Amino acid sequence: MKAVLCKQHGLPETLVVEEVPDLVPGPRQVVISVSACGVNFPDTLIIQNLYQFKPALPFSPGGELSGVVKSVGEGVKHLQPGQPVLAFTGWGGYAEEVCADAKSVIPLPPGLDMNVASAFMMTYGTSYHALKDRAQLQEGETLLVLGAAGGVGLAAIELGKKMGARVIAAASTAEKLDVCKQHGADDVINYETEDLRERVKVLTDGKGADVIYDPVGGKYAEPALRSIAWKGRYLVVGFAAGDIPKVPLNLALLKGCAIMGVFWGDFAVREPQANMANGMQLFQWLMMGELKPHISATYPLEKAAEALRSLMERKVSGKVVLVTGK
Repeated sequence: MKAVLCKQHGLPETLVVEEVPDLVPGPRQVVISVSACGVNFPDTLIIQNLYQFKPALPFSPGGELSGVVKSVGEGVKHLQPGQPVLAFTGWGGYAEEVCADAKSVIPLPPGLDMNVASAFMMTYGTSYHALKDRAQLQEGETLLVLGAAGGVGLAAIELGKKMGARVIAAASTAEKLDVCKQHGADDVINYETEDLRERVKVLTDGKGADVIYDPVGGKYAEPALRSIAWKGRYLVVGFAAGDIPKVPLNLALLKGCAIMGVFWGDFAVREPQANMANGMQLFQWLMMGELKPHISATYPLEKAAEALRSLMERKVSGKVVLVTGK
């Protein structure tokens, strides 16, 4: 089979595509013929040895994929060869086959597109956990989404609207803000050309945003925190800008606000029943057409480096997906 391999830690251009032996499942494992693999920000970190998970070299990146079960190992009862599935593997998905723990494999609803399946759960799962479980977003509140045109950002816009919030989307270009409007944003801010703090103040009549969803970090974190409402909730989702901000903690005191970490992957492990309930709700909304994942581009495995580079340079709206042609 063909696989994208990280043989040395580095930037996307160090990845290679090679033929490797077909996989055989061990006990309580399944081998999946991969159809599509979502390209996510952690993929850019894991190849540089900057992520909390550090697989041994060589390995394939890619932790969110869709495909068809090829074979099952001893002790696997709920999955069968030929069954369409979604899997979360941490790494290994940039390949024609992947071996996954059966507990991390979810049967797909009938008729769900494989590309959509591979680009859905990580972003929407993160955003739903953030807004529902961490911030406890309430109907009528104002949600400010930073990096709003990215995968988790667009998911946060859609879910925020679904939960009854007014959503302000902030992004860096007019084109990205147009995508945010298409996904339901009530108001938009170009934080490259406008003063983020002042625009939030104007749009909220001085009250500020009740919940701030921040997957970006960097230079936008402090002005965003300064624009939060009394008893607001600031969600720390990620650091796509590359810099982990150092914010003055007196702002939390002055605003009476909470700064909350969001780690969906650990939530899924520590609270599997709650995560399963969230996932069932998300799939229901998806199959009803009430959520619309935005896939801006698909790439073959041979262009994995190009896909990762576009993500690192923040050129992506929504998600990009690697496809195997299987």
